[in-house]
Amino acid sequence: MRLPFRSTRFLTLAVVTAAVPFTSLAGGGQPATASTAQVVTVAPEIPDSPAGRQLRWFLDAPSRAPLTESELGEHVNAAYLQALTVDGFNAFLKNATGFQLEELTTVTPTALVGTGAIGSQKFVLQLRVDAAGKINLIGATPPAPPIPASPTSWKQLDTRLRKAAPQVGFLAAEIDSRGRCEVVHAVNPDRAQPLGSIFKLYVMGAVAEKIRDDRLSWNTKLTIRPEWRSTGEGGLAERPDNSTVTVREAAKLMISISDNTATDLLIHTVGRGAVESTVRRWSGHAKQNVPFLTTRELFLLKGVNYPGQANAYLALRPAKKAAYLKNTVAKQALTDIRPWDRPREIDRLEWFGSPRDVCRAYAGLATLNSKPLHEAMSADDLGLKLDPRKWPVVWAKGGSELGVLDLSFRARSAKEKTYVVTALTNNPQSAIDERTAVGELISLSRGAFTLATSG
Repeated sequence: MRLPFRSTRFLTLAVVTAAVPFTSLAGGGQPATASTAQVVTVAPEIPDSPAGRQLRWFLDAPSRAPLTESELGEHVNAAYLQALTVDGFNAFLKNATGFQLEELTTVTPTALVGTGAIGSQKFVLQLRVDAAGKINLIGATPPAPPIPASPTSWKQLDTRLRKAAPQVGFLAAEIDSRGRCEVVHAVNPDRAQPLGSIFKLYVMGAVAEKIRDDRLSWNTKLTIRPEWRSTGEGGLAERPDNSTVTVREAAKLMISISDNTATDLLIHTVGRGAVESTVRRWSGHAKQNVPFLTTRELFLLKGVNYPGQANAYLALRPAKKAAYLKNTVAKQALTDIRPWDRPREIDRLEWFGSPRDVCRAYAGLATLNSKPLHEAMSADDLGLKLDPRKWPVVWAKGGSELGVLDLSFRARSAKEKTYVVTALTNNPQSAIDERTAVGELISLSRGAFTLATSG
């Protein structure tokens, strides 16, 4: 999941300053371009690619640290280096002394993921580069623990869910033949909570409705305008300004790697009002999503002149908020954003919905289904890994930012029954440890599909 606005902390190997909010947690840490990734099972041969060349430089750098600002500038994205600082990056390199790369598990031209060690301590290394071939994400963390065993009762599920975060919501429901969400089990099913990137289901709905009404086509080419760019790496972030992408590809990127620029491009294409209209039909909390923010707007509201700008925006009525976005926020640059390392206004400045709202969104998308829509929604199951013989169709979307971690799934069984499972968790006071929490929510979701169909 490329999930809105989290800072980066490189745990254990390098605890440095919060980095620019360009990182993601996609399906348990898989790379943004998983569709072109290859798994390497032999000793690592570093490719001669933009990412590979920077990996070679990184592996050599700790022995020469501290490095000059000039050398770092030749290899590291300017905004990324500014956020980390020269001293912070050199501290990271110092902590990386002795790191030995053991295996490359994911290889694309602009992103590498591998495993390695310092002595007996294992690490997962991630490195990405921007369109210019400079590093805009690098970090090493201990491997994620294995996914726990699934709960065998709803009582167990509820107990574990409530330990995941201070505020939680959960729904397991069957979608009946009329498209209604029939609850099987729920915890706070109607309480609105921050959705993170799950809001992109509404954007997908608005796009699909335009296509159904012959006002847009999956093959329509969209221009990546610089003023519509958002934060993120991979996907459209690596395309040049004013290049084009089809609606079909943008929609798939929006869901499969949670591409923020693709999302905003689609919002601008269909119009903010169209997305708000979809939300009104599919959500019981539409008023909390007016005006419907682009990802760029959310990042700027939270990252520029905080808390003054955020408070000024939140004090306005909806009509005034729209004007503020147009007259003030739209004139700001992504380079104006300053990173943060604690939750910011997640109960006031986010996209909001309840577990039941998420179920209704999946039910709504099912009525608009087409090959391109299914292709996007089924591209990444976020690690759920249901038995494909029992569950041949799985759609998924997750979402997070600091203090927010959400997972949602729609699966159709071999018996032609459709279920939706949604787990929403948030903590307004501190970040959720995604390294363990993601696996726990996957476990709870797996268990919910089994329990929902066990009679």
